[in-house]
Amino acid sequence: MLSTQTIILVKATVPVLQQYGEQITTHFYQKLFSDYPATRVYFNQAHQAAGTQPRALANSILAYAANIDRLAALKDALPAIIQKHVSLDIRPEHYPIVGRCLLSAIKDVLGDAATDEIIAAWGEAYQQLAAILIGAEEQIYRDRAALTGGWRGPRAFRVARKEIESSVITSFYFEPVDGGQLMTFAAGQFISILLTVDGQALRRNYSLSDAPDKAYYRISVKREPNGVASNYLHDYVNVGDTVELLAPSGEFVLTEATRPLVLLSGGVGITPAISMLNAVAASGRQIEFIHAAINGKVHAFREHVEAIAQQYPNVRPYFVYNDAAADDAPHAHGFVTQEILGARLPANRDVDLYFLGPKPFMRAMFQSSKQLGIPPQQIKYEFFGPLEDLNVAA
Repeated sequence: MLSTQTIILVKATVPVLQQYGEQITTHFYQKLFSDYPATRVYFNQAHQAAGTQPRALANSILAYAANIDRLAALKDALPAIIQKHVSLDIRPEHYPIVGRCLLSAIKDVLGDAATDEIIAAWGEAYQQLAAILIGAEEQIYRDRAALTGGWRGPRAFRVARKEIESSVITSFYFEPVDGGQLMTFAAGQFISILLTVDGQALRRNYSLSDAPDKAYYRISVKREPNGVASNYLHDYVNVGDTVELLAPSGEFVLTEATRPLVLLSGGVGITPAISMLNAVAASGRQIEFIHAAINGKVHAFREHVEAIAQQYPNVRPYFVYNDAAADDAPHAHGFVTQEILGARLPANRDVDLYFLGPKPFMRAMFQSSKQLGIPPQQIKYEFFGPLEDLNVAA
């Protein structure tokens, strides 16, 4: 329990954090990587360079400060943070390192305005948050390790198959080297893969792209123009190679509802949608599968989705290409508009909508889903990188 004085001091820093928060977090990451270079493995440096990671952390710190006296207001945000930490194998010993660098960054940026009293208050507040996260993460680690086929920390897997899905997306099938069972997962979750590229250790999250309870885990990776991990996987990881994986994580999962389901994806955002489709196609639940791609050349899993739709009439595919070739035959040309989305919904808008794709696509779909009147609690989405605000103009 925080003291009243600590709560007062932390809340008093909210206006300062609004003004200097991103400057503080940018400086924090510089200190963290300089003083503790081993921590770089837990962060995607592309997100650092783009500023999305410092911005996301600044927003989180601001939210924590503003709600320090009513943490229940953060209950919807904490599960995603906890799952992200677990997916990267964040451990209790990492928290003191982060705390030292964060308090130092606050002092460095704010100077004399960061009095000893304020630094002490933030130190106490950080310890409270760290204790909450450590406790929740430890429980998940224990629960997963206790499951059939579960494990904790890195586990060795062999690449059993490698299949080209489109001109930019390749699937990798992983089977455990120890021959043991595989922990089940919820459709929509992801795994973390541990790689070493040119002597640099990396950890990357990739959505699982097939239904649970198979003899393998499958990820389907898009080759990004400057993606260190994705290019390495495409070019150098082959059948028979061994990699280390962390257990499945993530909050972007299907609910138990039976109402109509809309799976809406753009680009490589199709990967968790395929996992969800494969898991529930045979249930009889009405499924609208809407996918946006540049053209047929880069569109992965089209034939698979069409085959499922042939087998299960409750599945209705709809493909939109914005630069279609002459023989692509999409259902629509251009982009997924509010009108296209609305035409695939029942009149009462009582659906579960799951969407994932590039950020401009997600912003547009978020705005469209609100304007179409889909109940907010039935709209689900996930970011490939740090959490950002979609509640902005498309």
